[in-house]
Amino acid sequence: MSLIRSWVETANRPDHPFPLNNLPCGVFSAGHGAHCGVAIGDFVLDVSALERAGLLTLQAAPLFGEPSWNKLMAAGPAVWSAMRQRLMALLAEGSAERSAVEPHLHALSAVQLEMPFRVSEYTDFYAGRHHAFNVGTMFRGPENALPPNWLHIPIGYNGRASSVVVSGTPVRRPWGQVKGPDDAMPSLVPSRRFDIELEMGAVVALPSTNGQPVTVAEADDMIFGYVLLNDWSARDIQAWEYQPLGPFQAKATATTISPWIVMKAALEPFRVSTPQREVPLLPHLQEHGPLLYDIALEVGLTPEGGRETIISRTNYREMYYSAAQQLVHHTTSGCAMNTGDLLGSGTISGPTKDSRGSLLELSWGGKEPFEIAGGTRSFIEDNDTLTLRGHAQGEGYRIGFGDCAGKVIPALADPYGRT
Repeated sequence: MSLIRSWVETANRPDHPFPLNNLPCGVFSAGHGAHCGVAIGDFVLDVSALERAGLLTLQAAPLFGEPSWNKLMAAGPAVWSAMRQRLMALLAEGSAERSAVEPHLHALSAVQLEMPFRVSEYTDFYAGRHHAFNVGTMFRGPENALPPNWLHIPIGYNGRASSVVVSGTPVRRPWGQVKGPDDAMPSLVPSRRFDIELEMGAVVALPSTNGQPVTVAEADDMIFGYVLLNDWSARDIQAWEYQPLGPFQAKATATTISPWIVMKAALEPFRVSTPQREVPLLPHLQEHGPLLYDIALEVGLTPEGGRETIISRTNYREMYYSAAQQLVHHTTSGCAMNTGDLLGSGTISGPTKDSRGSLLELSWGGKEPFEIAGGTRSFIEDNDTLTLRGHAQGEGYRIGFGDCAGKVIPALADPYGRT
């Protein structure tokens, strides 16, 4: 597929993340409440205003009366497709309805981007082969790097929906209980080994029935789209708390997502298969077709007052398990999924050192500090800003997600000192 040209000229630039081929879904405010909108070039189009004006009528009841895409997501794939086709017609080069649509465009530089959907539940997975091997090697040696179940199921844990925040939200360094190997007792201190995890997030739109597992094909149909996702992680807190049940407070500080949901339809030209299996998966988890996407990813680190350094470059196609396979595994027990559920892919690392998706890996547990502009890092320092970016590259166009950024601000001086 090549670029679909729009009368919004900036959308036709080959390096712009928001061409007419994309139309990602977000929520914005411009001084008078928050509204659903789609990005097109350097603008956001207010779809709630289009609906009120009779230019975007998808069903009898309004779908955009609230600052969230949940109602549209719950309406199902036929409505998603109808919306996308109608918006493409309105914004296409030569559209006869340009004059009616143009007043509902707002410059992206003049709006505030908000959470694009209400997160119902949040689940994070540990499904990147290179990341799992790297972390396992650090703690158990290469011969025992992967736990026995890893090649058979996508391992995950249930996280906190309340901790999911939109890009640009400051992230406060957390306090937590830690215990060094030579300490007689643990202590409550600010995390010294605060980290990121470069991930993609799948946004579940269609619910499933309690007690009824779903197939891989059904799971793929349930997904509305994808966001960039940074699952902030306090490695020192996690090291003390995780046995035997896994992460808890170490990953409850914040999970940052990009402000735009890129619909699955925009990513269809970029589907790729998961990697070749080392051992066969059980039939219920096997692919029915390509389930991953060719999405180039990078992480930038910017210290306070300094220049950004790109510390990692990798690709979503490196995942061992797709979002659809993760969703299937999630429902195997009969667990019901809801509109607005968010699935974190797990850290996306590649095979080389410069493609590792966490500082834990990049500094090899802090033993090998890496260079940034003007200094070095092992883990995140106060006032560092971490920015995730991603795009799928088409013929003369790209499908982007917008920045997924967060600045780490200092820990509270004394979290229990207030009266």
